[in-house]
Amino acid sequence: MELAKSYINSKLLRLILIVFLGSVALTISAKVKIPFYPVPMTMQTFVVLFVGIAFGYKIGVTIVGLYLLEGIFGLPVFSNSPEKGIGLVYFTGPTMGYLIGFLFATFVSGYLNFNTNIFLIFIKLIFSVAIIYILGILWLGNLIGWDKPVIQYGVTPFLFAELFKIALLSLITKKILKFRKII
Repeated sequence: MELAKSYINSKLLRLILIVFLGSVALTISAKVKIPFYPVPMTMQTFVVLFVGIAFGYKIGVTIVGLYLLEGIFGLPVFSNSPEKGIGLVYFTGPTMGYLIGFLFATFVSGYLNFNTNIFLIFIKLIFSVAIIYILGILWLGNLIGWDKPVIQYGVTPFLFAELFKIALLSLITKKILKFRKII
């Protein structure tokens, strides 16, 4: 009986550690800006898809959910916080659709089977990241008005960076899947 309790406590501690470190990784990925054309790139979408692939949809969504709650409650975890605000005010700004899209993309990337060839992995990752952009432009369009060039503002500048990140993830996905064994 003691052995079972010890195992359960060990597994719970491991899961808490994974979720905490995942939210830290998301925060770091939001803050580090890499020079890229036409706009600087963060590695947020990379980490969002990474945690889904590495830990599955349940733990992945928990990681992203914790990250979003940290930001909503005022911790400066988001990309342009605290410079452009913190908390719920920042969360409900122009990027809210993308941030909510993180949850859905993590779910999809954690749910899909990536034990296939690299081409299918690439397609599945494009599908996962497209969810972020679809929800992002839906929110952005409602916020700033559909009479504005929403796709030019909210998608076009990031396409090359996203293709780079998806290509990189496609190459390492088979290695990332090995993380699921530590859970």
